[in-house]
Amino acid sequence: MAKVSAEQLGSEPIGKLLVKQALPASIGILVMSLNILVDSIFVGNWIGSIAIAAINVVLPVSFFIAALGMSIGIGGSSIISRALGADDHAKAVKTFGNQITLTLLITTVMVVLGLYYVDELIPAFGGKGTIFEPAKIYYTIVLYGVPFLALCMMGNTVIRAEGKPKFAMIAMIIPSIGNLVMDYVFIYIFDWGMEGAAWATTVGYVLCAAYVLYFFLSDKSELKLKPACFKLELPIIKEIGSLGFVTLSRQATTSVVYLLMNNILFDLGGEAMVAVYAIIGRMLMFALFPVFGVTQGFLPIAGFNYGAKKYQRVRKSINTAIKYASLLAAIVFVGLMIFPQEIASLFLSDRAGQSAIDLAANAYVLEHIPLAMRLVFAATPIIALQLIGAAYFQAIGKAIPALLLTLSRQGFFFIPLILILPNYLGELGVWLSFPIADVLATIVTGFYLRKEIKNTLVEEET
Repeated sequence: MAKVSAEQLGSEPIGKLLVKQALPASIGILVMSLNILVDSIFVGNWIGSIAIAAINVVLPVSFFIAALGMSIGIGGSSIISRALGADDHAKAVKTFGNQITLTLLITTVMVVLGLYYVDELIPAFGGKGTIFEPAKIYYTIVLYGVPFLALCMMGNTVIRAEGKPKFAMIAMIIPSIGNLVMDYVFIYIFDWGMEGAAWATTVGYVLCAAYVLYFFLSDKSELKLKPACFKLELPIIKEIGSLGFVTLSRQATTSVVYLLMNNILFDLGGEAMVAVYAIIGRMLMFALFPVFGVTQGFLPIAGFNYGAKKYQRVRKSINTAIKYASLLAAIVFVGLMIFPQEIASLFLSDRAGQSAIDLAANAYVLEHIPLAMRLVFAATPIIALQLIGAAYFQAIGKAIPALLLTLSRQGFFFIPLILILPNYLGELGVWLSFPIADVLATIVTGFYLRKEIKNTLVEEET
């Protein structure tokens, strides 16, 4: 796989460059998504469908803390991409040092708080009834590994900002493979149950952090840190924070969505309904991996060329990214519409000797998931415009529009819909909220992106 240097971001043909950037990102996201998917399949078949629901309860808490690292990474990487484009290497290095310090400080504090309030957080996120105990076991162990995950997410975005997507891909693959291998050892061979699933995930995070550390200490990275770089500087922190707040807000909103969904669905159908959402949640992470890959590949291209004032290349990167991502989203859409029940059956155990509770939960999931999955993914073909449009504003350092567009789907549209529609339509209202929010957010993003291209990129180039 060809290596991309920072300078090539401003010179190679956009289509070829986007493929070079997006393909490794897509492969990395695919492997990471497969990890989540296969991990859920292992848990569902070897432990039970209630265990999948338990993991779904824990994810928003651990993902939010990990998102602190991702937000610091993406916020700082936008600065690094533009600094490299403007040939300001000193600012790029200083920014990276501040990213490391912030990630370690903030995530450590959040983990301590997360462990202290464990008994309050799990029920709040839907860990009720028979879900509570397995969720608490999984949550407590995984939280110890979350700072390593935060460092991985932060480091991964910086690696990509340097124009080295192949190494970023490897950083995403390592924890996935490690997790799956440990799943087999800890759950299947050692029969550790939920403890095994949690330790497998944590080991994967540690392996990823080790690789990211190796990359930046080797001669593969252009960002060679000195001790002075770790000293926090207020202007850099503010810029990282303003841009990273976009990602953090998105993940915080996602955590609120999980909280609402788990509680609303538990009230509508108990643990089995939460398991339905858990499977759909896994597919939301997995099925859209090519679209997310194109979005990740697009970010450094847009940021570098905007920093280098090559506005025609920025416009071309937007159009090309939307075209590629839309085509891939349409392919995903067809598969999900045709095979929803077959997909769901992969997560459910057919082993002999299952309890009556597990058998009833499996039957409930198979009955309810076809309609749910088709509605949730109904607007998939148009979602690329919303993702690329929001990512563009983040890539060029315009934090406010990036924040508003990123929050538009879940924050401004989905959460109000999920609070209103189920009161009138029950379960159907839950699933209808997804495509309605997608359509509304895409319309708003398309309007502002078109206005930005016309009034900013074209005028500045002229």
